[in-house]
Amino acid sequence: MGTGGVLMRFGRRTFIQATGLVALGGWDSDWARLRRVLTGRLVLPGDDVYDTVRRPYNTVYAHRRPAAVALCADESDVARCLDFAARERIPVAARSGGHSYAGYSVPENGLVVDLSALRAVRVDHRGRAEVGAGTRMIDLYDELARTGRLLPAGSCPTVGIGGLTLGGGISVVGREYGLTIDHLRAARIVTPGDRPRRTDEHAEPDLFWALRGGGGGNFGVVTSFTFDTEPAPDVTVFLLDFPADAATDVLGAWQEWALGTPDGLWSACNVAAGAPPVAGVAGTWIGSARELGRHLDRFAAKVAPTGRAVRPMDYGAAMRFFAGCLPECRPDDGSPFVASSRMLHRPVDPARVVALLDGRRTGRVQFDTFGGAIARVRPDATAFPHRDAIASAQAYVDVVGVDEAEARRITAELRDGIGHGTGYVNYIDPDMPDWPTAYYGRNLPRLRRVARRYDPDRVLAFPQGLV
Repeated sequence: MGTGGVLMRFGRRTFIQATGLVALGGWDSDWARLRRVLTGRLVLPGDDVYDTVRRPYNTVYAHRRPAAVALCADESDVARCLDFAARERIPVAARSGGHSYAGYSVPENGLVVDLSALRAVRVDHRGRAEVGAGTRMIDLYDELARTGRLLPAGSCPTVGIGGLTLGGGISVVGREYGLTIDHLRAARIVTPGDRPRRTDEHAEPDLFWALRGGGGGNFGVVTSFTFDTEPAPDVTVFLLDFPADAATDVLGAWQEWALGTPDGLWSACNVAAGAPPVAGVAGTWIGSARELGRHLDRFAAKVAPTGRAVRPMDYGAAMRFFAGCLPECRPDDGSPFVASSRMLHRPVDPARVVALLDGRRTGRVQFDTFGGAIARVRPDATAFPHRDAIASAQAYVDVVGVDEAEARRITAELRDGIGHGTGYVNYIDPDMPDWPTAYYGRNLPRLRRVARRYDPDRVLAFPQGLV
């Protein structure tokens, strides 16, 4: 029988295991074999850095003890880890920045595929950026600023580009430039039982579609992204403060005002717990200072601010401002919190939101404007289904002064009080009702077909995974 017949008889997965694993000398049933074949380092319990490298950003899950953390040096390490996990039938998860709200990147008794060493960023003369999946937001923004380019992405400085992109990618300039995934042109990925390869609109287009909003942890492990970037404009940042008893008026006025603003104006309204709750508004503007002044005057006519700060910045400084990195980034080892989300397709009742936070010791809801460039993409053109949302709402409760159980009760009350039945997968909530429909909407059946095709043996399965 010729080679082709052998491949047909054994199939792709068997062939990979029968050739690639033999080339590595075969697997033992212990971790020593994986440690020897990795280019990077395999960290096991008892190693001096184990408690450091296993720690998630959300320290509610700091008790999680993975069986090992693979500090991958390249994508071949990623492939070896997936093969090992499939053979040993242990949980496995990729970790880019480690910010999974539900701690899914640190599986108990499983293998963490840590991508933090894959952080190279290269921007060519056309503005096309090759970005390693372990790159942190602050490092990406600094590199883009040096080259005079822009990519709409997240604001937290230590979030990894991997998880952020795969869920969609909300940005403080998103109304003008869209989601992060709207600029994604290709990705390199390792799927279980297969070789590392590139996917784009022409090479395995169903997989590429799914990677744009289908959520981290599904389909495979992305090792790098190719983005088209934009010339970076100057950005005007603004902050509005209000009286302590005006939260209901502020949220109501902000919803009316934000719906009528042009694409170049992004804003967020934050309502925080207290007695009474307080509200503030922050935003960015891409345009003239005079025109921004007119927009802010229209908002101030609805509810008068007690403070109004307007500061023009270059793009790099603006991204550092929202990251809390001006003049420099503060140390951030994570914190304990519980969070959830809703995607809004109509305005919320501001009095209800404020009542849910009134008298609480902890908790806040941040509303971010959608529309603009985000809404000009069809809901089924990418896996991100919430293109017609007018805003996102993130409920966030610090586990400080309350225990985790109470924090979860507060979060659920905020989430369900806001309503609307949909949510953003990057703010993943293990208690989200009907989470598959909430996160993926009408794109869910297609996403599940893609997941079954590329991970038929459920190697990457996790509690809110698609396989």
